[in-house]
Amino acid sequence: MPRLWALSDLHVSHPGNRAALEDFPAHPDDWLILAGDVGHGARRLEWCFARLTPKFRQVVWVPGNHELWTIPNRAPGLRGVALYEHLVGIARSHGVLTPEDPYPVVEHRDGPVLIAPLFLLYDYSFRPRRVPREQVIQWARETRVVCGDEVMLHPDPFPDRDSWCAARCEDAATRLASVPSDLPKVLVNHFPLEKRHAVLPKIPRFTPWCGTRRTEGWHRRFNACAVVYGHLHIRDTHWLDGVPFQEVSLGYPRQWDRRRGMGAYLREVILAPRGATVR
Repeated sequence: MPRLWALSDLHVSHPGNRAALEDFPAHPDDWLILAGDVGHGARRLEWCFARLTPKFRQVVWVPGNHELWTIPNRAPGLRGVALYEHLVGIARSHGVLTPEDPYPVVEHRDGPVLIAPLFLLYDYSFRPRRVPREQVIQWARETRVVCGDEVMLHPDPFPDRDSWCAARCEDAATRLASVPSDLPKVLVNHFPLEKRHAVLPKIPRFTPWCGTRRTEGWHRRFNACAVVYGHLHIRDTHWLDGVPFQEVSLGYPRQWDRRRGMGAYLREVILAPRGATVR
């Protein structure tokens, strides 16, 4: 039976992370979930896929915000939905499953589970309720915290990221509702699904760029046996309603120990016990 491994935020745009990926261990019988922020743009993503896909039975990828960056002052390139669709094409050319593909079912040792890769974005709703939407950027800027997405992640052809996020969430909810409700699911998204998990002690006002309240309770609504995410660069596991929520990021070079090797940061996906009640 294959094991499920997960890792996010490889950030191979950094030379130290890129060099470490060359020595990534092989798990030829297992599946790898890449939960976003592999690197900036198409070239780094393809480079990473070329090195990881031969080492696993199957790779599943969801984009983070960094893959969708269009760097200013460089040659004009794809933006927004067009860039995302281009990245999906690259993934498929390497046999990597994406949020646009049918959800696969894995015969796990604990029984069959459906893997649901999601691309849901964020809509600034993880801000405090007292902060109006139109003031959220200024509120964050008061502590010198503004995400680079504000100049590098474009929502074209949507008018704003909020609208793109709403469309992605609506589409994903429809798809998840169409699969058998009794089949346990591993929900995979780059951003946390629950606001309570978007806790950043060093940069607390970064939370508006960390998810959407639209997804709160999805683990109950769609019979999740696990939730996998990244983005926060704070590796941890939180249990909520009997479901493990695993933050599986590697992070920037200063945030992990290269002496251990990148493979040491692979996280085996924990599943809720079979038959457990999701409250």
